[in-house]
Amino acid sequence: MEENNTAVDMQDNQSLDGQNSQENQPKKKRGGFTSKIGFVLAAAGSAVGLGNIWRFPYLAAKYGGGIFLLTYIILAVTFGFVLMIAEIALGRKTGMSAINAFKKLNKKWAFLGVLCAMIPIIILPYYSVIGGWVGKYFFTYVSGGGMSAAGDNFFNGFISSPWQPLLFFFIFVSVVFVVVLFGVEKGVEKVSKFLMPALVALTIGVTIYTLTMPGSAEGIKYYLLPDFKKFSVKTVLAALGQLFYSMSLAMGIMITYGSYMKKQDKIESSVHQIEVFDTGIALLSGLMIIPAAYTFSGGNPETLGQGPGLMFVALPKVFAKFGSVGGGILGALFFALVLFAALTSAISLMETVVSIVIDKFHLSRKKSSLIVYVGTLLLGIPSSLGFGVWSAVSVGGMTILDMFDFLSNSILMPIAALLTCVFIGYVVGCRNLTDEIERNGPFKFKKFFNVMIKYVCPICIAAILVTSILDAFGVFSI
Repeated sequence: MEENNTAVDMQDNQSLDGQNSQENQPKKKRGGFTSKIGFVLAAAGSAVGLGNIWRFPYLAAKYGGGIFLLTYIILAVTFGFVLMIAEIALGRKTGMSAINAFKKLNKKWAFLGVLCAMIPIIILPYYSVIGGWVGKYFFTYVSGGGMSAAGDNFFNGFISSPWQPLLFFFIFVSVVFVVVLFGVEKGVEKVSKFLMPALVALTIGVTIYTLTMPGSAEGIKYYLLPDFKKFSVKTVLAALGQLFYSMSLAMGIMITYGSYMKKQDKIESSVHQIEVFDTGIALLSGLMIIPAAYTFSGGNPETLGQGPGLMFVALPKVFAKFGSVGGGILGALFFALVLFAALTSAISLMETVVSIVIDKFHLSRKKSSLIVYVGTLLLGIPSSLGFGVWSAVSVGGMTILDMFDFLSNSILMPIAALLTCVFIGYVVGCRNLTDEIERNGPFKFKKFFNVMIKYVCPICIAAILVTSILDAFGVFSI
């Protein structure tokens, strides 16, 4: 197998070297990041989204607090590091988005590029619907309606409305479209350089505010101190699943951003910096939300529920305890933070899809962006209306939005990640990517990378895929 991999490496390297002049033209047309910090902030912006600020805290609350946090950090610096560095290196080596990156290294594996391309196309519309919900809450708090947002029927009344969710969905997608339309340098990179520092500052500010709440000490203890009695296989599987969602893995995003990365920038150090941003925001989000959950629930954050129930129902009630003024300010700051996170991730999703259209059909950025914008609006409408006039429509007992979420996050992403590991480890060989990583110096974790890609990651990903399917059918609940 090693001899075959070496032969493939030599053949692919010769092929790629012979195509350098061809690479330059499309890369110039598609644009690129102007600096390493621009790349890191944009990639971190993609990783830091609703997965960190919304999903991570409620999973931590459900699966033992400190033990979940410890498990996630260990997986992030091992499993997450390997997959992220592989995707970025694949993108930079080929200079292509996911739709063509795999094909460029091995034509027989072009189908994997198509699979990876499907994932952001599916995610972007329904993710933008949720982004619209965040926009609605931000507007409500800024306009002084924070106390009404704490009402029992506010959230359900909003999402079941025939036109309000569509309006905020349209506004959210339009903002993302404008950013992507300006291109990588003037749009994605420039906005990321503003939004990411602002997001970090808001996260720290709101976290400090909530930590001063009476009774928060017990919540901090539950979140930070691991209780090994609460450790289980479910804890590991939940943390692994969160890793995909949180770090934008197996979506084609990091491959696309890698294709925009300068050759002289170090991939390994960049990935470490992205992980610091991602894990740091997730950690602070838990500190921001779980102590507040303890205060509200009397020491039992699990009773707050999951998903929308935490961010859109329970937290506004927590904010209301501070009164109309204090709660209004806290709520506005919190939803500004969540809105920034949702925007950075949605920008990366739309940029990935636009890049796919450019690479596949050789259209201009303007035309490609317009096509993706219209397509996102059309595909997002069913997810939005699925809680209102189309609420009777369900697939396997799931709403339209939940169905798209399950298909992309629980089925397609694990399959894409598993096949990517097989592709790198056994088809083209790890050396194809480690050579790219070592372009700017030694790869300190080279041996670790090879072992993880070939053996550990495929087993873990297969476990996620199987348990996700069993969980969907109620055979094994995670």
